[in-house]
Amino acid sequence: MMPVGTAGWIVAVGNGADAIDDRSGAAPPLGSLALVGAAALASLVRRSRMWVRRSVQALTKTKASTLACFSPHCHAPPRRPVPVPVVASATATATVTATARPRGERTVSDPVVLLDDLRDESDELDRLVSELREEEWKASTPAPGWTIAHQIAHLAWTDRAALLAATDADAFAAETEKALAAPDRFVDEGAEEGAALPPAVLLDRWRADRARLQEALRAAPPGARFPWYGPPMSASALATARLMETWAHGQDVADALGVVRAPTARLRHVAWIGHRARDYAYLVRGEQPPAEPFRVELVSPGGESWTYGPEGAAQKVTGPALDFCLLVTQRVHRDDTALVAHGPDAAHWLTLAQAFAGPAGAGRPARMPSEEA
Repeated sequence: MMPVGTAGWIVAVGNGADAIDDRSGAAPPLGSLALVGAAALASLVRRSRMWVRRSVQALTKTKASTLACFSPHCHAPPRRPVPVPVVASATATATVTATARPRGERTVSDPVVLLDDLRDESDELDRLVSELREEEWKASTPAPGWTIAHQIAHLAWTDRAALLAATDADAFAAETEKALAAPDRFVDEGAEEGAALPPAVLLDRWRADRARLQEALRAAPPGARFPWYGPPMSASALATARLMETWAHGQDVADALGVVRAPTARLRHVAWIGHRARDYAYLVRGEQPPAEPFRVELVSPGGESWTYGPEGAAQKVTGPALDFCLLVTQRVHRDDTALVAHGPDAAHWLTLAQAFAGPAGAGRPARMPSEEA
């Protein structure tokens, strides 16, 4: 998220994205999952009940940390904006050489780099919306029913939840109770409440809370873990999830405005989650993940190679990092990417890949020939 999507016991990227536990071999506490799962499953019906159950099972099997985006806004086929000229980002693309470690190991980015990148990603989106006229905040985005104001309000809401988790465990526990009371509504309700504010007030709240979240996570001692809507998360995992969701929702805002953002090296964090969440995409659809790991070889915005998984893997995906990130956050159709699948299992994965927790998303429709640039 309902964003990286209903209940938020996974990390919302809402209508989009979620983090995977960064501890090698870490398993989610069964008591936490049982409490959340029981309350959520009791409140949902038929189809909702099915995907909540699959989500919890998949998170358990993939050892995921979690807010997840379960809102239908994450999954309904969005409209496709008319192609427009590329507008360069205000943030320069960094030159980075990053080779991701095999599945099961920690991300290569340290907390300071992650938090710097999260700050920069948020600032870039802030610049995109800060000069909008009030009527432009009401522009529809690819998420049906959500305006630009809803997108920013959702990010502000989730940053606020993360801030509470990092600074006030009791207050966060109270928010968790509210989530359990209305697992199919509470994310959307938060977005609606924020979207109803004057844009200047909404921006001020988002800026203040994300600045305080930065301070809290930077001050966290090594090894600290924070409560979440499921298993506790480290500062690094929480920052990675926040960056992924900010980037994904920022893409929705850019699409609404007809802006094509220049990709940055910050995409390496999104790509890492996309690769790490491979098994979840299968399990949430009731499919068995392949036993063998896949290799992912991506070309970064700066031309460097980002690699994930064992070098000798039989199944492999190659192509631009931007395309991979758009695909795993379901902001583009598989056919509209330059990604190449080497092997039938890799090809199938690209049809269902999702880096966010929550139900299986339908993703975006393929572009019509007239929409091609």
